[in-house]
Amino acid sequence: MSAAEHREFTASVRALLTKHATSAAVRAGMDAELGYDPTLWRLLSEQIGVAALAIPEEYDGVGAGLIESLLVVGELGRTLANVPMLGSAVLGVQAVLLSGDGDAAARLLPGVAAGSTILAVCWAGADGWDEPGIHADGETLSGTAHYVLDGLPADTLIAVTTSGLFEVSADAEGVSKRAVATMDPTRKLAEITFDAVPARRLGDRDPLVVAARLREVAWAAVAAEQVGAARRCLELTVEYTGSRVQFGRAIGSFQALKHRMADMYVLVEAAESASQAATAAVAEGSASAAEDVWAARIHCSETFTTVVSEMVQMHGGIAITWEHDAHLFFKRAHGDAQLFGTPRRPLTHSA
Repeated sequence: MSAAEHREFTASVRALLTKHATSAAVRAGMDAELGYDPTLWRLLSEQIGVAALAIPEEYDGVGAGLIESLLVVGELGRTLANVPMLGSAVLGVQAVLLSGDGDAAARLLPGVAAGSTILAVCWAGADGWDEPGIHADGETLSGTAHYVLDGLPADTLIAVTTSGLFEVSADAEGVSKRAVATMDPTRKLAEITFDAVPARRLGDRDPLVVAARLREVAWAAVAAEQVGAARRCLELTVEYTGSRVQFGRAIGSFQALKHRMADMYVLVEAAESASQAATAAVAEGSASAAEDVWAARIHCSETFTTVVSEMVQMHGGIAITWEHDAHLFFKRAHGDAQLFGTPRRPLTHSA
């Protein structure tokens, strides 16, 4: 897609989410067993085709790409709607494609493209994503995957192990799921245990290379989400300070707050540039992808955390009430900062 087509596409996604992913709808999804509104996912899949974006046409997809998928992730960040986009239509799809297994892609991806099949990537161990929680003994899987996105509603599980990727039906004997308590109530995570479960190996590519590439995709996706959420926090803050009156004036007219909001704006703009560079590098398979994603991971996490903290400060006491959405963005910021792990060392500036 061209830049103009990207803008038009983003506007369509935002319009649908504005109508159907309101604060009340997101809160209702938080209380649902699946953690999201299936009707919203159906509308996004059928009317806009978001689940099919990164799926090649030969597997009934749109054949667009990762860039378009992450535009959707960014828009979802603005609303905190937890549909199976990041976990299934981005990570799940990319895991299958990265495996190089054409038979698996032909079997799994048409259902994902239609929005009727949900994939969940089972990856992290108890200490995070650097050590997989699942180990393979031949074609048999054992262990526990932690922090699994879309794990509860998943139809098919894609297990990441040091031996490669494996496919398992979510209702296979020996597989058990449980929801886990999280700081962020808008995003449900699951713990999935495999007890000597027979599995189907996906492709024969180097598992270290596949896992590294999948991590780049994951970090680029989270960065896009963080930018969308941070920009929405900035908009809400500007709106609130323009209507909140103290000493006979809107507080947004006070110079000190103007400066703080200007700083927020600069942070969001810079983070968006970092996110876009990372997404483009990963989508193109650029040699700089690892570095670009690393930088975006750090900068976008810091930006979202800073902007949402300023949002809470400038909203005052109302921001920490359950009724206001500021605390939901605050919790998403802290959850996203840890999701899929963090770089092992910070970026440094050479002299």
